[in-house]
Amino acid sequence: MAEKAIPFSKEKLEQIIDKFPTPFHIYDEKAIIDYAQKFTKAFSWNSGFKEFYAIKAAPNPFLMKILRNQGFGIDCSSMAELVLAEKMGMRGEEIMFTSNDTPAYEFKKARELGAIINLDDISHIEFLEEHAGLPELLSFRYNPGNLKEGNLIIGHPEEAKYGFTREQMFEGYKTLLDKGVKRFGIHTMVASNELDPTYFAETAEILFSLIADLSKELGIHIEFANLGGGIGIPYKPEEKPVDLQVMSAGIREMYEKYIIKNGLEPLKVYFESGRAITGPYGYLVSKVEHIKDTYKKFAGLDACMVNLMRPALYGSYHHITVIGKEGQSLDTMYDVTGSLCENNDKFAIDRKLPELQRGDIIIIHDTGAHGHAMGFNYNSKLRSAELLLHGNGEVTEICRAETMDDLFATLDFSSLGSFSV
Repeated sequence: MAEKAIPFSKEKLEQIIDKFPTPFHIYDEKAIIDYAQKFTKAFSWNSGFKEFYAIKAAPNPFLMKILRNQGFGIDCSSMAELVLAEKMGMRGEEIMFTSNDTPAYEFKKARELGAIINLDDISHIEFLEEHAGLPELLSFRYNPGNLKEGNLIIGHPEEAKYGFTREQMFEGYKTLLDKGVKRFGIHTMVASNELDPTYFAETAEILFSLIADLSKELGIHIEFANLGGGIGIPYKPEEKPVDLQVMSAGIREMYEKYIIKNGLEPLKVYFESGRAITGPYGYLVSKVEHIKDTYKKFAGLDACMVNLMRPALYGSYHHITVIGKEGQSLDTMYDVTGSLCENNDKFAIDRKLPELQRGDIIIIHDTGAHGHAMGFNYNSKLRSAELLLHGNGEVTEICRAETMDDLFATLDFSSLGSFSV
């Protein structure tokens, strides 16, 4: 099997581990910046193009600051994510707020920050107006139903909990017009981890043709079309990354067909990609704690599902490199596991690897999105640190590891003495 590249040598990684004990996530700053620039350049034909980084993928302000410096906005879906943006000094239309089943206090916060609010349901028009007031600019999330196929991660559109139907889109924008809203956007998100670049042109066609129909029937000008995210990454060594030039060219063709042809420009094209921006450039570093040989071989790590949930949740593949053994034969089959009291706490099942020993350093690839972010505290496990590898080889801790004090901070042990049972 082909090997995946890593941005550090064995010697460099051992130096990092001497200072920051495993497990930890580490991100490659230079690679993130390079991809961000490549992504933006691919859409340079659209003068209003902007990527709003889906902060749910890796909610770390240091990573967001790097991306903001590249001209990215932030895509938020919760109160905490809005507050993270606020603490970074982000305001106004560099924040996209796309949520669902949204409580009033989150809408109020989004209004306070001047964020672009992207509504998920037609009933939210009245709810937003009642609790926070209607802003000058509003966007709707479109669910195309059977016009588009989804996948395991995001679900099929007709079964997904997200978005307006086509009929509701027309009704919703007419309601906004009647209520005096002046500016309009539109959004859809129907894929996750999609590797076919032509898929996104199909999505653009669905959205751009709807814009043309809305404009014709209601006489409104849509300012932006947010094509969502869903750009996949090659988790397996034999997979290829999405060709951004092919993807962009397909979207541009649809733009010319539906937007320019109908005189609807300018229309700003937005994305809210998360996985593609940071996913391939993060790594979970762990060590082998134990080798168990029963009905099959198990390699137990000092990391567990707390550090990376995707394999257990989705059955997702994450490539594994054993540092210092890259050239050795993959002749021993293991289940690579963590220590949770859950049998699905496995990073890999029946994975052929070099023969392992206690203390071997393990790299689990492509954890830069939905990795540390999906951490939790089952079995009272503590979440690991996050590190940033700079282009000059220096390393910064951008999130310390949790401590027992963090874990127990919400519990009042001092009142146990007076608690009667």
